[in-house]
Amino acid sequence: MAAENVAAGQGPTAGEYIVHHLTFWQNKKPDNVVDFSVFNWDSLFWAILLGAVTCFFLWKAARKATPGVPGRFQAAVEVLVEMVESQAKGIVHNATSRKFVSPLALTVFVWIIVMNTMDLLPVDLVPFLWQHIYGATGHDAEHAYMRVVPTADLSIAMGLSLSVLLICLFYNIKIKGIRGWVHELFTAPFGAHPALWPFNFAMQIIEFIAKTVSHGMRLFGNMYAGELIFLLIALMGGAFSLNATGIGLAIGHIVAGSAWAIFHILIIVLQAFVFMMLTLVYVGQAHDAH
Repeated sequence: MAAENVAAGQGPTAGEYIVHHLTFWQNKKPDNVVDFSVFNWDSLFWAILLGAVTCFFLWKAARKATPGVPGRFQAAVEVLVEMVESQAKGIVHNATSRKFVSPLALTVFVWIIVMNTMDLLPVDLVPFLWQHIYGATGHDAEHAYMRVVPTADLSIAMGLSLSVLLICLFYNIKIKGIRGWVHELFTAPFGAHPALWPFNFAMQIIEFIAKTVSHGMRLFGNMYAGELIFLLIALMGGAFSLNATGIGLAIGHIVAGSAWAIFHILIIVLQAFVFMMLTLVYVGQAHDAH
């Protein structure tokens, strides 16, 4: 927020409002170069907290599962488990691997849904509460940033996709052996002739990089765009005043916000499903020999 606006008793401009809400709570101000010592504390906090909540409720459902007539919560979890297991069976044909991959896919699916759902909260609610808590400690309340959608943070989305890459590398080595995997790196997809080894290796590396980047960027791009649209809709409500234009904007804020929230529910679930399915596909490809 601009200091001159605050000093004059005015609110932030539209650009300042959006920039403020898209700024992370970080341990230090990042430079213009890549700095791996900069942490987005808000993204880490919400991702870890929501991950723990997800694991807790899945564990609770498994612990209280009964062979009789299930309750609503148990039935919902069973539907999710059966859906993920059926998808895993069709993609990952190794039954031993599915004992790890299926629960992993289920956890990723539910975790991403929960993180994406944070986008449905009013954009100013959690930042407002955090601003007062953080400001009460003596810090400048203007700088009490708090973003609550971890998947709208590129570092979180790419962290998830990098984790999938590491799992794929693990299964490549486990299923094919280190020699078999190295042999595949240099002989697929063009053939085993020594003259083709450099091209095969380059294509394999490009494939790994492309799959990992697109996996994370797809999730990040959709959730970041959704967050930005919610901020633009919030600006319409912030322009309320006792005249025809202001009342029209306030009504538009309610109508557009409701419509986008309903549509965004589809995006929330769809992006989690796509990320889970691509995780299964990439792990399944790690089991296939060329």
